[in-house]
Amino acid sequence: MEHIVFDPNEPILRLLDQRFLPLEEKWFECRNLEEVIYSLQQMVVRGAPAIGVVAAYGCCLLIHELLTDLAWEKSLDDGLKRLAQARPTAVNLKWAVAKMQAKLKELEEKNPQSIYQCWIKYAKFLHEQDVLLNQQMGKIGAEVLKDGDTVMTHCNAGALATGGYGTALGVIRAAVEQGKKIKVIANETRPFLQGARLTCYELVYDKIEVELACDNACGFLMQKGLVDKVIVGADRIAANGDVANKIGTYSVAVLAQEHNIPFYVAAPFSTIDPLTLSGQDIPIEQRPEQEVLEINQKRIAPQGVKAINFAFDCTPARLITGIITEKGLYHYPYDFRASKTK
Repeated sequence: MEHIVFDPNEPILRLLDQRFLPLEEKWFECRNLEEVIYSLQQMVVRGAPAIGVVAAYGCCLLIHELLTDLAWEKSLDDGLKRLAQARPTAVNLKWAVAKMQAKLKELEEKNPQSIYQCWIKYAKFLHEQDVLLNQQMGKIGAEVLKDGDTVMTHCNAGALATGGYGTALGVIRAAVEQGKKIKVIANETRPFLQGARLTCYELVYDKIEVELACDNACGFLMQKGLVDKVIVGADRIAANGDVANKIGTYSVAVLAQEHNIPFYVAAPFSTIDPLTLSGQDIPIEQRPEQEVLEINQKRIAPQGVKAINFAFDCTPARLITGIITEKGLYHYPYDFRASKTK
């Protein structure tokens, strides 16, 4: 699923606008840093790996803006800092900016034109690499799924959340490609409804059986024996294995443990942040309360009522059966210093 397209000649970054899916397929166009930051903060694109890919292309647009700026070095530094801070929780954003900065340091001749040409190639490489790593992750993760499994997932961790294949949905896709019959229960994921709008959109597109569930039905569905495995994505993984993901993930993990259901996290190795020791150290983004108080710009709560809108929560490592990466499947207690094969 191609949803991030960069044309270096204009230059322009085209993003499939996820705010309108599944009813409309509209494209949002970014021609400068401001529009890239807007796309990230307003959820035109979301999902940690996808945010990283967009950030890499955002660096390209930024340096292109500075081709005639005499003070381009300071403007570039200021712009990169703003981009890296556009959203606080997904570590892939800062990771991508840091990768682009490291590539800059390798250049012998540093000027806006040479940097732009270098960054175009490297951003494309990071994009393609993300797809390849997710495919590798999918093959590793598919081993935990059996033919006939029903998998619950929370939020969207598919092609739309990555460079184009998926983390949690990548595992499911890989299992289906192996010939396994897999059914998915997609939690709706309030308030932005990524599960209802995006996960179901992708699975219907791929002709993978999916049923939509209210977030508050998870425990009952598990109690009824309707869930065999849970697989979710991640926006940041702390050094100890604590995982930040879409709000509600922690509740699903607690319910899964209560019902002895394996709970897996699928994420590229770049999502692991060695500088964040535990989940308590992960900054949790709070989004506008209108996302909770309104649906399609129509208020659903009485005037004067305020809303709590944390975008993410943290799931303790002890609740996670395994963390699936392109380097292997890790188990609790988590030690990410050595690659695993299983």
